[in-house]
Amino acid sequence: MSELYIRVAEDENEEPMEIPSEDDGTILLSSVAAQFPGACGLRYRNPESQCMRGVRLVEGVLHAPENDWGNLVYVVNYPKDNKRKMEEIDAASAVKVKRGFQKTSDLIVLGLPWKTSEQDLKDYFTTFGEVIMVQVKRDLKTGNSKGFGFVRFTEYETQTKVVAQRHMIDGRWCDCKLPNSKASPDEPMRSRKIFVGRCTEDMTTDELRQYFMQYGEVTDVFIPKPFRAFAFVTFADDQVAQALCGEDLIIKGISVHISNAEPKHNNIHQLFPNFPGGSASLAAMFDRSQYQFPSSHV
Repeated sequence: MSELYIRVAEDENEEPMEIPSEDDGTILLSSVAAQFPGACGLRYRNPESQCMRGVRLVEGVLHAPENDWGNLVYVVNYPKDNKRKMEEIDAASAVKVKRGFQKTSDLIVLGLPWKTSEQDLKDYFTTFGEVIMVQVKRDLKTGNSKGFGFVRFTEYETQTKVVAQRHMIDGRWCDCKLPNSKASPDEPMRSRKIFVGRCTEDMTTDELRQYFMQYGEVTDVFIPKPFRAFAFVTFADDQVAQALCGEDLIIKGISVHISNAEPKHNNIHQLFPNFPGGSASLAAMFDRSQYQFPSSHV
């Protein structure tokens, strides 16, 4: 049988390419794959039933249907797995594009050991994903660590994974959180101050200071007298204070609750009607200390 060419296309609607046959009228699959990489067979539309039919393939050789290729256009078959993989890649790309709109944020890392350096921090968090920035907050005068820092990742998915778990860094458990928004400029003290509820009378200012220094530099600790089962702690950095709000911490075996310290100048006498010395004494305490009671802990 003389050499002939059959028309092959990647899709029925595309312009076909002519592929040469062998001397016996068969087509080698390798000849098709040379023009259409990854091809695993051919199919054609039956003129009578209008259904797609597959071309018989035996040991890499394609045989003409009913011994005649005719004037049909044959369409290339590709492995289903390859098609599925392409669809998965497309879907993953779509998800990646979608997530691209979710920007990452600086995460605050609380409870860092004093010895932890920025390189240590980067080496640890790089195991989760690409790191854009790391910073260990240090005292401007001494250069010593303040016990907390910041990290930012390239991928939002990495950020979500890191926030969802605790981290053992240099032998110490640390927490990563999204810092809350800062207070307005006219209320700088409120954002740096926390209310410590459920305190016991045997807790001292020095003990509270020592405990909270693991999270950052503490500038002041205040326990009202007479004792009222709460205290106030002020940090040098407002992000540390805001990150602790809402937490339940264990101090000297007692669970204390941390919340924002909110101003209540207008109704403090209603919140504590039995305070020794009356509302005037309570108001004086507020004026001297500049501390405010949170409405959630009256």
